[in-house]
Amino acid sequence: MTQSDPGSKHGGIGELRPAEPGMDKPGLQRSLVNRLGNFMGRDSETATVRDWYNALVLSLRDRLMTRWLRTQRAYQEAGAKRVYYLSLEYLIGRNLSNSALCLDIDDAVREVISEVGFDLETLCEIEPDAGLGNGGLGRLAACYLDSMATLQLPGFGYGIRYDYGIFTQAFGADGEQIERPNTWLRFQHLWEQPREELRYPVRFGGRVITQTDSDGSTHHQWVDGHEVIAVAYDLPVPGYQNDTVNHLRLWSAQAASDFNLSLFNAGQHAEAMAEMNAAEHLSQVLYPDDRTEQGRELRLRQQYFFVAASLQDILDSYLQENDTLDALPDKVAIQLNDTHPTLAVPELMRMCIDEHGYEWEKAWEITRGVFSYTNHTLLPEALEKWPVASFERLFPRHLEIIYRINRELMTAVAKQYDNDLGRLQRMSVIDEGYPRSVRMANLAIVGSHKINGVAAIHSRLMVETVFRDFAEFYPDRFINVTNGITPRRWLREANPMLAQLADGHIDSWDTDLERLAQLAPLADDAGFRERFLAVKQHNKALLARYIEDQLGESILIDSMYDVQIKRIHEYKRQLLNLLYVITRYRRLRDNPALDLPPRTVIFSGKAAPAYMMARQILKLINNVAAVINNDPVTADRLKVIVIPDYSVSVAQRIIPAADLSQQISTAGMEASGTGNMKLALNGAITIGTLDGANVEIRDAVGEDNIFIFGLTAEEVAAQRTSGYRPSEIVAGNEELAAVLSAIAEGHFSPHRPNQFVDLIDALQRDGEHFLVLADYEAYVACQDKVDNLYRDPDAWARMAILNMCRVGRFSSDRAIAEYAEKVWGVTPIEPHAAS
Repeated sequence: MTQSDPGSKHGGIGELRPAEPGMDKPGLQRSLVNRLGNFMGRDSETATVRDWYNALVLSLRDRLMTRWLRTQRAYQEAGAKRVYYLSLEYLIGRNLSNSALCLDIDDAVREVISEVGFDLETLCEIEPDAGLGNGGLGRLAACYLDSMATLQLPGFGYGIRYDYGIFTQAFGADGEQIERPNTWLRFQHLWEQPREELRYPVRFGGRVITQTDSDGSTHHQWVDGHEVIAVAYDLPVPGYQNDTVNHLRLWSAQAASDFNLSLFNAGQHAEAMAEMNAAEHLSQVLYPDDRTEQGRELRLRQQYFFVAASLQDILDSYLQENDTLDALPDKVAIQLNDTHPTLAVPELMRMCIDEHGYEWEKAWEITRGVFSYTNHTLLPEALEKWPVASFERLFPRHLEIIYRINRELMTAVAKQYDNDLGRLQRMSVIDEGYPRSVRMANLAIVGSHKINGVAAIHSRLMVETVFRDFAEFYPDRFINVTNGITPRRWLREANPMLAQLADGHIDSWDTDLERLAQLAPLADDAGFRERFLAVKQHNKALLARYIEDQLGESILIDSMYDVQIKRIHEYKRQLLNLLYVITRYRRLRDNPALDLPPRTVIFSGKAAPAYMMARQILKLINNVAAVINNDPVTADRLKVIVIPDYSVSVAQRIIPAADLSQQISTAGMEASGTGNMKLALNGAITIGTLDGANVEIRDAVGEDNIFIFGLTAEEVAAQRTSGYRPSEIVAGNEELAAVLSAIAEGHFSPHRPNQFVDLIDALQRDGEHFLVLADYEAYVACQDKVDNLYRDPDAWARMAILNMCRVGRFSSDRAIAEYAEKVWGVTPIEPHAAS
């Protein structure tokens, strides 16, 4: 049974439908009591807070699953084309509050829970964030699933059910990042629906048998090697206050053979478990540390594991309604979210040719008609390449297919461009350097009918720089779809008081975010500005309480909350932010009477375990925070807070309280960003470079309502070409030189004075790729403008309100509507109403 076959009709019990749970308060009360007693063996006298949480989750899930059944039946009856979103990560956050909002029973839930002595927020805190993602890639995927369901599009996600996520972050005594397993599945994850009957074999290794028939036709068979089993788990994805419920299907790895009892009884306990352990490694950790060959190979195995299982499931579903794969592009659209799922291209070719008997040309037509690819980076080092040797060992048949794809591509390019050797080398799917490798982005482009960037500047640079050859060769394939965020999660749920303020003046903004523009005239209304600032102060007080409870640090709610929350990376330039923090600190130390508004600088984000420079940056931030926060001279003027273990739930605390949004990446290097959108929607003012979606945010909110500084993407490119010499900048700026010296000489690391010397040397090295010091002077000057505005609360509130009102186009609903029209060719399907 697959997703498109929620039930069968064979008379008798097969004709029955599950009872529709009541959506009112009495119906919810009945569900809670039944679930408490029948599922957990508890009553109201003995139930713990976790019991009530579990009962509430099951009660809401019952309501979601009855809608899911109706949704799947409607898709099946309509013969709907379906969208499958393939992503290695999903940063979905918590489900409880979001599900209650989507079901439109939030008020009833709160009343019922209050009657048993709890509030909804207390129960929400029990739920861990699902350990399925890390950064913007995963959060975007989650927003897009939300919007597909809200727009009632037949869209589903596929990914991996990681046992331990990426990691739980903590900090050591010296400020170093410590990674611990994320045990989000320690308790039963009641939101998910195990689909034990959906089990697919996934092969690794082996060899290819090639046979030629008497008529000259060739057949290939991939045999031997070893298999693991992918087992499905579904998470419901509800649309907002409609009857649609889609799902996210996640794969967990299991061994194909049983536990070896003979070895175990012989005392060889580790050997008896070896195959089970090796299989389960595939779904244990997101982004295994790739400093070792074993870690790199595990990443590649993960990528194939999840696309192979997903494609088997997709084709099984499709073939329940169709006899051949001829119409697959008319019934199935598969979106590759970055290069991680790119192995789906040769895998579908293999399935079409080897398992379904298609000739190469027809198989290629089907494959290219099904896939589309979203590029998320222009960083050459981030465009995945995998050694050919790994393919030879793990995927011999796929390598044969890739070689033929590349051979046909090279033939066509050579013909069109008169054997232009440089172009052929750049466009080849195979990088002939050492070691020879497969370029996954090139493979994704060749195998897709549409390729999109995720912001206007990113899409422009994509076709002008790194993929220029492909854009010239495939001029109709490249488009832009600027990223978006769901207003349900990021305003309605995260900032209920601001949502209520909007509700008092307009309706339906949470499904049509551009309606917020109607609030713009109220930016000039003194009463509205006062109410807006009161909401902001309330949210700042909540965050201050959380920081004190979790970190033991007290912060002033009247200070400016200056926020940079994102994964730690050199191009995101947390270092530039930190250099300004030290500059500000030194100014206050040198002149305690200096008139600067109090500021709380908040960092949160994880460094990849293998990314040593990012780890060092994070360690320096913690060391600087320790010095500044313990200096009585600046105690009420400047604080630096580092909130560990950044997640969706942590973001939902920080974003509503933020005053200033730091979006300061090196121009031309951030594909889009979505944190900039979330913060602006919640009334934070952006300080940023003209990078990613910042450009479009500036255009939306107006140049006078954003703080833009620094080099443009074109100026960055020119600096690199002409020769960037940061030492000359340091020599010409005494304040900057003093800041760098303070770090290098151990002012912020007195117990190990030299530990950050290498980091400071790297900033001053000729050609430093991220041009941190090139933008320092402009950044400091722009921060002076920020201070000047913050001194005038009325003017600040006006600008913040205009930011909130004018970012409606950055809704994920708009983005998904564009994908549906320009890429997927799907239309809404409304489930039948409950009878």
